[in-house]
Amino acid sequence: MPKLCLLFFVLVLSPLVFGEQIRGDYLETRSADIYTGSCFANGEMNLVGNEAILAWHVESGTWNGVSLDGLTVAAAVRARATLGDPYANPYPAQAVLILDEQANDRQRAALRAFAQHMAGKLLQNIEQEISAPTEFAVNHEQHGVAMLRAGRFATVRTRSLNEGDHLCGNEVTFYPPLTETRHAMPAVAVTDSYHGPGLDTDWELHGKRSAFVGTFAL
Repeated sequence: MPKLCLLFFVLVLSPLVFGEQIRGDYLETRSADIYTGSCFANGEMNLVGNEAILAWHVESGTWNGVSLDGLTVAAAVRARATLGDPYANPYPAQAVLILDEQANDRQRAALRAFAQHMAGKLLQNIEQEISAPTEFAVNHEQHGVAMLRAGRFATVRTRSLNEGDHLCGNEVTFYPPLTETRHAMPAVAVTDSYHGPGLDTDWELHGKRSAFVGTFAL
């Protein structure tokens, strides 16, 4: 009987006790290809790849005891070197945090804490914080298709990879995602743009194999 009770706890009750605290969709772009061959990656290294946009849309869950259901937080980042280059140090990085304007004061604080937990040193130095209307959509029926619009500051649109994106025939996911994900797949950034304060630079890129579309769950 004790063994049966233990089995019941593991199979039925443990997901309720130790279940997911927060989950949702994740989107990332960089100024360097992440799905590429080593020859292309080496050609971009130390020249580009130090900018990135990261965004999380909370489907459901709490952080620090605050409900974040339906809210989005995004960050634009400028690092000191190509992100993911094992021979260079990209830190300290500059970051601008864009918080969903629908969030109240407690939710903004929780969104900030959540993003900094997920991105670690990338968001250690937040130069500026902006509240803006945000749109975040993922087409779960078509892998790799997503959209982020964070006010007039950041815009990302992605599409699935196709045969035309295999330029050298040796492409791999050369860089992993910059944050913890439950699942992520590379995609093409049809548009990847940041026009805002805090980073001393803007960018607008099109058609790079530089995005990840995925999910997170903690």
